[in-house]
Amino acid sequence: MESATIGETTQPARRDGPNGHDATQPQDLPPSSGRRRFLRFLLGFSAASTLGMIVAPVVGFLVPPKTQGGGGGRVVAGTLQDIPANTGKVVAMGGAPVIVSNTEAGVKAFSAVCTHLGCIVDFDETVRHIVCPCHDGHFNPASGAVLSGPPPAPLAPVALAIEGDEIVLIPSGS
Repeated sequence: MESATIGETTQPARRDGPNGHDATQPQDLPPSSGRRRFLRFLLGFSAASTLGMIVAPVVGFLVPPKTQGGGGGRVVAGTLQDIPANTGKVVAMGGAPVIVSNTEAGVKAFSAVCTHLGCIVDFDETVRHIVCPCHDGHFNPASGAVLSGPPPAPLAPVALAIEGDEIVLIPSGS
């Protein structure tokens, strides 16, 4: 047996493992390529999602929406039974609302967009007026004229025809 001289320390013999590493020490392993691939995918997905969330509203704003129907044809607003005397009904004509009222002067139709701030008007059966709910503007259901409130101008008339029992709205270009 060998004896150690004073001042010398003995260390266990070095065992060389594969690639010259000390087999007694933990080896430094390279990061898993599967983890790297997953992190790259996650980063790419995050970047694509962020870009999509920015681009989608911009494209939605720049591309006009498709309107339903042919846009410009005659529209059946209802029948005379649907809109009895001294009542009214808001209907869609293309992309614009129209109010149809049945008064003593006959059936009339006007744009349902208030001339004050663009709110949608409705027919109030208690006062028998076309009323804007935003600022209490009142319109004459027979002429569209302003009766009270802040609207600066009357409602724009819309042409209509009575065909049998049906009330048909006619667009201004027809």
